[in-house]
Amino acid sequence: MTQLAPPALRSDNEEKPGRSRDPYYDNAKLLAVVLVVCGHFWEPLVEQPGQRHLKALYLLVYAFHMPAFILVSGFFSRTFTARPHQLRRLASGVLIPFVLWGTLLTLFNNALSGAHAKIQPLTPVWITWFLIALFLWRLTAPLWRTLRAPVTIATALFLASGAFSLGAQLSLTRVLQFLPFFVIGLTLRPSHLARLRETRWVKGAALSVFAVAGTAAYWLAPRLGAGWLYRSSSADELHVSYPHWLAQSAAIYAAGLVLTAAFLALVPHRHAWFTTLGAGTMSAFLIHAFVRQALVHTHVYDHEPLHNPAGQAVLTVLSIALTLLLCTRPIQQVMRPFIEPRLNWLFRHGESSPNRPA
Repeated sequence: MTQLAPPALRSDNEEKPGRSRDPYYDNAKLLAVVLVVCGHFWEPLVEQPGQRHLKALYLLVYAFHMPAFILVSGFFSRTFTARPHQLRRLASGVLIPFVLWGTLLTLFNNALSGAHAKIQPLTPVWITWFLIALFLWRLTAPLWRTLRAPVTIATALFLASGAFSLGAQLSLTRVLQFLPFFVIGLTLRPSHLARLRETRWVKGAALSVFAVAGTAAYWLAPRLGAGWLYRSSSADELHVSYPHWLAQSAAIYAAGLVLTAAFLALVPHRHAWFTTLGAGTMSAFLIHAFVRQALVHTHVYDHEPLHNPAGQAVLTVLSIALTLLLCTRPIQQVMRPFIEPRLNWLFRHGESSPNRPA
């Protein structure tokens, strides 16, 4: 039986009966979510003294891991035209999980910390910003496809966003600052990615790009705050002038775009032992947050072994293992009601099925 990807990273074409999955895209999704999870488990350590090597690795990963994840999401949104079945799936597979998982994370953090944070349905809780951003990006996908220069306009909106403090609701700052990567994904064709992954000299160049970027990240580690890579702050919020924000954000955007292309060039395009796990990335993305928060609130990061490279290597291996476990089919089946709940009772019937012509 063909395993379907979560709706957040799934295109209509993947739902056609008998259509085989391209392992390249599952490999890309899996490797991207592995980097996301590792970055989150490194995060409590990177700003501590003596962690330049870890912060450099963190900066390198954060420069492209979400841009790559978002670009692939945009690529899988190319067939979104706001047909009724697509809107139903967008609501049940993205919007409802945003509210549900934000509530669960708030209650979980309150239970661990003894705090009494209020549930605020419109304010993303940590990782849930991606769900509401994806909802807004995908909802506007038909509009972007009608524009003459969608990438230029999306980039202009991103650059303008630094001049305003947009608040926490709906994570609008991140929505705008990551928007160009989603729109680039919308404009790509499979042939573009095929050339990227199949041209031999491009793979060699990609390795060189990562070597240079790694060296740059090590140099920047004592000089660059990680907050610049979260794309969640305006110039005022980062305590810099708008021209400063504009120049630095543009450089980070360009670096993210180059590193994303390099990452996609290096992703294996053949079926591997881990390929089928790429269909379960959303369960790993959501569930790992609870494990990480439990480690933070139980002060695991205060233990000395995690402050040296050997302990951090073990942490990284365990993070990868957790990601792969959370992407397995049994976990997907257990979590499906919470990640893609069936909400037939909520919608009107009679619209065309996703597997029938409209």
